Amino acid sequence: MIHELKGDVLLSTANAIVHGIAPNDHFRAGIALELKDRWPALFKDFRHFCHTHSPKTGDVWTWSGPNIRVINLFTQEEAKHDSGHPGPASLSNLNHCLHKLKREITEQSITSLAFPKICCGHGGLKWNDVKPLLTDNLISLGIPVYLYVDFVKNLKANEPAK
Repeated sequence: MIHELKGDVLLSTANAIVHGIAPNDHFRAGIALELKDRWPALFKDFRHFCHTHSPKTGDVWTWSGPNIRVINLFTQEEAKHDSGHPGPASLSNLNHCLHKLKREITEQSITSLAFPKICCGHGGLKWNDVKPLLTDNLISLGIPVYLYVDFVKNLKANEPAK
């Protein structure tokens, strides 16, 4: 049950929003920056998580806040130095994350997911390469998956019923 939508993924009513980041990311751009601005506690908790767990590419970290759950996929390479920008995403990293995401969905009883065009902005990948990987990994979940393929800020998409 994969649905392609136009709108703002951050306005989704899905049970969890999924996005890609790098270990020790500073959330300076893209969806990560929007998340940081809307839910500052997410970024604070992320920094604490990184300092205490030293995540690696291919890992997954879930954050829950008031009326929001965000699943962070470590799809991008870590920045070379503390003030640097994260490295690129890779299909291999995304694939590892998606396999871990499947476990997370079961463990967290997640009933629906919303994705931006993950890894295709600051991650540097092409949607034509990413979309088949998402479809192959998510089609069998048996839950609605909303792919926000046309991002329009502040536009609430008409998500099909769960």
